[in-house]
Amino acid sequence: MSIKSHPKGLYVLFFTEAWERFSYYGMRALLVLYLVKHLNMARHNALEIYALYTGLVYFTPMIGGYLADKYLGARKAIIIGGLVMALGHLAMAFESLLYPALGLLIVGNGFFKPNISTIVGGLYEEHDPRRDGGFTIFYMGINLGAFFSPLVCGTLGENYGWDWGFSAAGIGMTIGLLVFLMGQKILGPKGFPPHTNREKLIAKDYIDIGVYTAVSVVFVFGFLRFWEFFGPMWQAFSMTHKTALSAALIMAVLSAGKLFSRKNKAVAATLAGSSEDDGGDAPVTWEEWQRIIVICIISVFVIFFWMGFEQAGGTLTLFADQQTDRNFMGYEIPASYFQSINPLAIMLLAPIFSVLWFRLDESRYALSTPAKMAAGMITLGLGFIVMYFGQSLAFSGDTTKVVSMPFTNGFQVFASDIYWREFGKVGPLWLAMVYLIHTIGELCLSPIGLSMVTKLSPERFVSLMMGIWFVSSALSNYLAGRLEELLSIYQLNIYVFLIMSSIGAGILLLALTPLLNKWSHGRA
Repeated sequence: MSIKSHPKGLYVLFFTEAWERFSYYGMRALLVLYLVKHLNMARHNALEIYALYTGLVYFTPMIGGYLADKYLGARKAIIIGGLVMALGHLAMAFESLLYPALGLLIVGNGFFKPNISTIVGGLYEEHDPRRDGGFTIFYMGINLGAFFSPLVCGTLGENYGWDWGFSAAGIGMTIGLLVFLMGQKILGPKGFPPHTNREKLIAKDYIDIGVYTAVSVVFVFGFLRFWEFFGPMWQAFSMTHKTALSAALIMAVLSAGKLFSRKNKAVAATLAGSSEDDGGDAPVTWEEWQRIIVICIISVFVIFFWMGFEQAGGTLTLFADQQTDRNFMGYEIPASYFQSINPLAIMLLAPIFSVLWFRLDESRYALSTPAKMAAGMITLGLGFIVMYFGQSLAFSGDTTKVVSMPFTNGFQVFASDIYWREFGKVGPLWLAMVYLIHTIGELCLSPIGLSMVTKLSPERFVSLMMGIWFVSSALSNYLAGRLEELLSIYQLNIYVFLIMSSIGAGILLLALTPLLNKWSHGRA
């Protein structure tokens, strides 16, 4: 299957998402290091902020998806989200604006994240076999940005000043927004509100964009400043919880304001499965309910995947900084660079997986969506087995363990370089192997999951279902940041826990695959 066979609109979204992810992963690569090294925060406090930020970033898409489905349309929501996030990234350059900046990023992502994926799904017909491959190509765009962002933002942030790194992330988001605006004609009618027959933005659309962007900014700064006057009671809350509450209230106000401004039954219609804009009542059928249940069940399972995978921005980044020898020919590689390994592997492997899924789906060896995702979870667990051995070496200082590790003689020749460098540190290839294995698991799960949501969701609220899908990422991101602290209470090793949870969840999902396939009604 040729890449040229995909719709042209895919490549507008490819580069838009690449630049947006450049901004997100550039900021993520710096956040924990910035909090620990520059602001001198304790490790557990920095990981708590990371947990709340990455959790809320994936919670707000549920609200943003609802607003897009009911009122804004995906296209306007993407532009609003891009503008708000660009402001948030630029605000990160100023130490005093840390928490308002995080609030802007959380709100902006709520508008942006679910809706660009929805437009990708809308480029393909219902049973188009290119859909999974298209999402894999789109996913390659995500990782194109994710590869370069730690290199650019990490270099600037760690070597020239944190403000330079965060500013670079903001510039990346701005470029992504410009790419999307310039590609409007190529996208055609995709992404406009229900029952609007046009292919370009009009004056009213720009007014909506301006109003929503301004309201987002005002509420972020307003809430954080207003609540400071509540005295000791409010001061008992940490700033991270202030940020969390503010972000939740912002999205609630934005949606509630629109809901109560209309004389209809928007909430009831949604709960009943109908849309006020679809020209009449459209109750959810039993088949649609079954497909929605499949999405919800798999959403629960992917929590176990992302809870482990998102250690990349937390414990794995700190492992790279503190337990990995990063000296190379007299130059110390920034710890943030290790986060580029995963997206580089994605870019190299995604075209292969895109063709692989297409070939399998056209053959008698086709794997269903649940089976592919179960394979991804099990693969993640295999990566943490490698990580557990690497951590054991770093903490033990026992170089004799090197020769007993389950690798080939070819690796053992270079054991002094690969496994052991100095007391308390391991060579960089430990993390490289972990990221590579995790990448294979990610390609079996993440783009397939995005494609699944667009295939199984009732068309009238695809963006809402995409937002609900990202809620599972919200919970898993929060757990990822808090997991080490929670497990320490029970004296459990974090990597042993992740091995058992991810492989166990994968096996259970495999067992449920026949039922999930039945309820998917041939769509997954």
